[in-house]
Amino acid sequence: MSPQRPEVGDLFRRFRQRLSHGGPVHPGRPSVQLGHGGKVGAGPAGQQAGPGMHAGRAGRGADGEPAGSGTDTGRVGRGTGGGPAGPGTDAARVGPGAMSAGVTPTPGRAAADATDAGAAGAGREPRPPRDVAPVDRRGRKRRGGEELRVPEAEFTSYYGRPILKAPVWRWDIAAYLFTGGLAAGSSLLAAGGQLTGRPALRRAGRVTALGAVTASAYFLINDLGRPSRFHHMLRVAKPTSPMSVGTWILSAYGPAAGVAAVAEVASRLPQRGVLGLARRLLPPAGQVAGLAAAATAPALATYTGVLLAGTAVPSWHEAYPELPTIFAGSALASGAGVGLIAAPCAQAGPARRFAVAGAALELWGAHSVETRLGLLSEPYRTGTAGRLLRTGRALTAAGVAGALVGRRSRLVSALSGAALLAASVATRFGIFHGGVASARDPKYTVLPQRERVRRREAGEV
Repeated sequence: MSPQRPEVGDLFRRFRQRLSHGGPVHPGRPSVQLGHGGKVGAGPAGQQAGPGMHAGRAGRGADGEPAGSGTDTGRVGRGTGGGPAGPGTDAARVGPGAMSAGVTPTPGRAAADATDAGAAGAGREPRPPRDVAPVDRRGRKRRGGEELRVPEAEFTSYYGRPILKAPVWRWDIAAYLFTGGLAAGSSLLAAGGQLTGRPALRRAGRVTALGAVTASAYFLINDLGRPSRFHHMLRVAKPTSPMSVGTWILSAYGPAAGVAAVAEVASRLPQRGVLGLARRLLPPAGQVAGLAAAATAPALATYTGVLLAGTAVPSWHEAYPELPTIFAGSALASGAGVGLIAAPCAQAGPARRFAVAGAALELWGAHSVETRLGLLSEPYRTGTAGRLLRTGRALTAAGVAGALVGRRSRLVSALSGAALLAASVATRFGIFHGGVASARDPKYTVLPQRERVRRREAGEV
């Protein structure tokens, strides 16, 4: 070790002296310094300021006496009876009458005051005392001491985009939902007319079913963009995919409904030749095809509800028990509407029963999705979806009432059938718009997730 280098003990002693006097300690320099050079000046009456005093802050205390070491002239005032305040006190806090009121300054309070004074000198806002309620910028006191209230959360997302991507489906998919249900209900109505010997009811159901399934194929292919995409979906049969199952259902139903509808024109074919042979073979083939179409109709009517419930759209996904029921009831009601319009009153008995059964299922399902889902029921009650569903309920009730009252009036029956068809359209479009609205608003995704997490943590699930 170099002889000029100080011992460790000397360094430690100098460090202790540095702490006691407030000056820097450097090896090879005097261990005792009077504060910082720029802050040491003359005290009052030309006397030099003591250690740790600031030249600009050393002044006279009470009664013109020099302020003591570590005091501040701006903060030293008079105590009780004009006596000088003690070191480290504040003139604003300790003044005339303060001691007589029983207020005794404490070292901790003096240290806090010194910190506030230093913050004020540096241009910063002093920290309020802990026993004083915080005050906002307008001068009003906040409740709860230092507790700050977190502002209400705004359900937004990055770059202003929704959390979920809303369905890109257009109006043609909502129309596809209606025409598929109409085809299914008409096939069931035609099968009822076939089995009960009501040819007008059977004919109206078969023809309407063929027209509706043709429109469904058009709307579906139009949404896919290319007809080949529908063909490609037939290369795979996936039972867990509602879209794949629906494609196969539609493929099985379409030819059967077509054969049944073509059989209705067999009586107009010539009796001889190849067409004569077709005239004789079509009626029995039409009966088999009509029953086959009716057997496939319930799956055709409800698979679209399963398809919507299988998506991530909140108001569709949570309504998975009700959507197939709503679509089944809507299909029966629309088929009943066709029968009430096309068949005479004497043959419209099955159509009236279909109207009552379909309206009951549709109204129960619509009421359930508007009340059971909590927050996710809101899209079905407000906006376009709410107006459509309310209109659908009113038209359904009017159609059922007209079907029951107008048993002998062809005009009332026809108006009732038109009301049931319009109600089915309004219901399908209302369900479609409600789901799209729930996907566009982030709160319908965030709040149910938080509620599920809370219930899981509470052991309620």
